[in-house]
Amino acid sequence: MTNVGEVDGLTLFPADAGYRAAVEVFNLAAPVRPAAAVTARTVGQVRAAILDARRRGWHVRVHSTGHGSAAARPVDGGLLIRTRLTGGVSIDPLARVARVPAGTRWGEVAQAAAAYGLAAPHGSSPTVGVVGYLLRGGVSFYGRQVGLAGNRVRAVELVTADGEYRRVDADNDPELFHALRGGGGGFGVVTAVEVALHPVAAVVTGAAFWPAAHAPALLDAWRGWTRHAPDRATTTFRVMNLPAIEGVIPSALSAGTVVCVDGAVLAATADELPDAQRVADELLGPLRAVAPTIQDSWTTAGPIDVLATHLDPAEPVPLVGDHMLLDELDESGAAAFLASVGPDSGSPLINAELRQLGGALAVPDPDGGILDHLPARYAYVSGGMPFGLVTVDDIRGHCATVRRTLTPWNTGRTAPTFVETVDQPQLHLDADQVAVVDRVRRRVDPDDLFRLDVAPNASAVR
Repeated sequence: MTNVGEVDGLTLFPADAGYRAAVEVFNLAAPVRPAAAVTARTVGQVRAAILDARRRGWHVRVHSTGHGSAAARPVDGGLLIRTRLTGGVSIDPLARVARVPAGTRWGEVAQAAAAYGLAAPHGSSPTVGVVGYLLRGGVSFYGRQVGLAGNRVRAVELVTADGEYRRVDADNDPELFHALRGGGGGFGVVTAVEVALHPVAAVVTGAAFWPAAHAPALLDAWRGWTRHAPDRATTTFRVMNLPAIEGVIPSALSAGTVVCVDGAVLAATADELPDAQRVADELLGPLRAVAPTIQDSWTTAGPIDVLATHLDPAEPVPLVGDHMLLDELDESGAAAFLASVGPDSGSPLINAELRQLGGALAVPDPDGGILDHLPARYAYVSGGMPFGLVTVDDIRGHCATVRRTLTPWNTGRTAPTFVETVDQPQLHLDADQVAVVDRVRRRVDPDDLFRLDVAPNASAVR
């Protein structure tokens, strides 16, 4: 066994100290076991790792926080490069742009941007890595106002298969810049991104919980509101079976199945705050009239608070789930959803949610990436944790049941950041788009070094 102290930049094998840290993932149900791993903190270390992989004949896959490990191809027999680039987040408040090194998590970006009255198009968790989320599209609680997060990327820095550093944007290799944003990976190792920020004075945000017995009336009211909701609002309707975790989840929320409506309403300026509060009241008033809440945290807050709204786990957990993009749900669709995940369904899922889409998320962006919009009304996202009497097979079996039940409303399309497993049905690019990204990939990686890094549905070669 090799005894190493500082492991950054070193190629580590399973018997080496530091290997375990280099292959850590957030989803404990989807560990990775590459032949070797490198943690890279500089562009030079990234370049050295790529050239070493070429010499050894290894294929390469990249990750930072490991949140998407279950949706990535197996890396057995290859090299895993974990990006932890140094330098920290830098904000240009006049241009409203943040430069973010690969490996940075969204919580750090949100904190840095908030100091200037700005917000980033982050997801629902502060622990998710910025680069992977952005380059896989990214659906934010600000998404109906600003569109897919990937469209907000203004430049990408990467090292390609030849070991060369490149900075690409709308003026420098626009073809590669277009393909990187939603193309499914396999273009090189991204070392930093520049992402546009948006102004924010306040956000009305929070989560309200009810006993699941009121789910039909609550879902009916929520669906009606979403049909005419302004773009400044993005919300989710969730059916949850929360585990009893002392000090983390209140006992009132883990005593049985609950329904939750959470989200955010953006006020870009102080003058917009009264309207944002009115929008939230128009949603929450009818819901609160259905039944008293168990817990209700909706309030006017700052952008940092949005990261706590969805109650995503702060520490690594095992998770198995599924995802679909859905068309408009009619009454029968709503009933089918509740029948398959509600309190009488026997569902082992901790979370089954409908995320509100539409608004700017549904509008193609002429300056966006290859994936520039989501043609759907809702995103269905579910997940269960295999522990106690609940097995992985239990969760997968119920996910399959839900999928069959919701087939009439399934668009067949998916949003990459919501995809839970590598083998689930997924389609975020059409055949013409796949041909475009394959052509770019062949140009920058003619030897197919990064084939393990290519997401399903992102290449004609599987």
